Amino acid sequence: MAEEQQGPYYDEVEIEDMTFDKTLQIYHYPCPCGDRFQIALADLQDEETENIAVCPSCSLMILVICDPEDLPKPDPDPEPAPEPAEQQVPIAA
Repeated sequence: MAEEQQGPYYDEVEIEDMTFDKTLQIYHYPCPCGDRFQIALADLQDEETENIAVCPSCSLMILVICDPEDLPKPDPDPEPAPEPAEQQVPIAA
């Protein structure tokens, strides 16, 4: 039985084990160096790229295991707020 080759990744991590930052739209996971692996939600939604989270402080990378259907849906473009109707303010005499 042949051994499965892992590749250049430090580890494989399930998306459920990562933390999602809704403001920055990124997932992150602790790195052994003390920083965090990061991957953008948009990168995970791109079916043409491999789901690799990188650490900005060292050379380690992890492979993120996820089902694209389980990812948060991107926020729709906010509709412009309707312009407020002009109100006449009574002037005190």
